[in-house]
Amino acid sequence: MKVLVDTPIWSYALRSQSKEFQSKINSLTSLIRDQRVIIIGPIRQEILSGYSDFHKYQIIKEKLSFFENTPILDIDYLTAAEYSNKCRKKGIQGSHIDFLICAVANRINIPIFTNDKDFEHYQTTISIKLFSGESGN
Repeated sequence: MKVLVDTPIWSYALRSQSKEFQSKINSLTSLIRDQRVIIIGPIRQEILSGYSDFHKYQIIKEKLSFFENTPILDIDYLTAAEYSNKCRKKGIQGSHIDFLICAVANRINIPIFTNDKDFEHYQTTISIKLFSGESGN
């Protein structure tokens, strides 16, 4: 099964030297090796927006070029807005990009690999699956 990998996981793999994130990095490496990684344009943009050094930006841009953008459809934007409204009604705040990630993942029926705790809150209100990275789900 494919997995939509969120920005924080990419950031650990591309920037962090901390052992604290090694299990997430190992999981991402395994997903890449098995060709199970999905990325969408807004996540790619978030990753690349973190590099003010043009040389580093070019290196990361090249590494990410191996991952094709999964298309975002018009229905995904509508679903994202619906998710935002449902969550806000329950007192759960989230970013537009987060809800777009949820909408795309839900449409193509894949889990989201993130350590952003907001997604656990979203999951109480909207139908999304999260990839733990630990159990290989």
